[in-house]
Amino acid sequence: MSKADQIFIANIKDILENGFSDEGLEVRPHWADGTPAHTIKKFGIVNRYNLKEEFPILTIRKTYLKSAIDEMLWIWQKKSNKISDLHSHVWDSWADENGTIGKAYGYQLGVKHKYKEGEFDQVDRVLYDLKHNPQSRRILTNIYNHHDLSEMMLYPCAYSMTFNVSGRTLNGILNQRSQDMLTANNWNVAQYAVLMYMMAQVSDLEVGELVHVIADAHIYDRHIPIVKEIIENEQYPAPEFVMNKEIKDFYAFTTDDFKLKGYECNKKKYDIPVAI
Repeated sequence: MSKADQIFIANIKDILENGFSDEGLEVRPHWADGTPAHTIKKFGIVNRYNLKEEFPILTIRKTYLKSAIDEMLWIWQKKSNKISDLHSHVWDSWADENGTIGKAYGYQLGVKHKYKEGEFDQVDRVLYDLKHNPQSRRILTNIYNHHDLSEMMLYPCAYSMTFNVSGRTLNGILNQRSQDMLTANNWNVAQYAVLMYMMAQVSDLEVGELVHVIADAHIYDRHIPIVKEIIENEQYPAPEFVMNKEIKDFYAFTTDDFKLKGYECNKKKYDIPVAI
């Protein structure tokens, strides 16, 4: 059994058994037919993934790692807000008339700021500190910029990443204000795990632990029958994560530099509606 499976199943059961339902309350999200999209939620879930032990990917449901990495590179490497720069359609529902998501996600990471060491954007500042000041307790990114929220098509969900080095081990905390557990939980975990591997390799560090903090972990009403089925699916051991060890430049990675060896999983395709 994958440890990611164990964590996901425990989260889902906890939400379904002990969560708060906002049924009957006024909510912003809605389904494509205009019906309000209600949820059952838990506040303040914290999950820990030891990346030294295994790669955190579900086997009870297939996670499309290459597409997840493509989105992560779109945000962290391309620092783009143009959906045409993606190879998937996960952001189509939030695109504006110009084909962008406004001043959100990658746009924020690409804004340059002045420091005493020079001018950096947020990603380059992290890369600089991991190499030149690894014991710093100030290595983090934050894309929840209140000044620009009105110009974002969607407020950032995964909004902050904190990096911390202990000796030669790189650990990280992903902070998320909101999480659609069915559509996005393992997607985010897998892509930020890959980000940790990338940051560690180009900084001559070893990858350690990824801590995922979720403020509002929820299951949408129309997703409940699907998650109940998924958590009962057959479980398999975690696959081996393989990354191109030759790359030392963060901006040289492509989706072809990552693969999963021996990824056995439930391959059933689910018709999952997305709340918008």
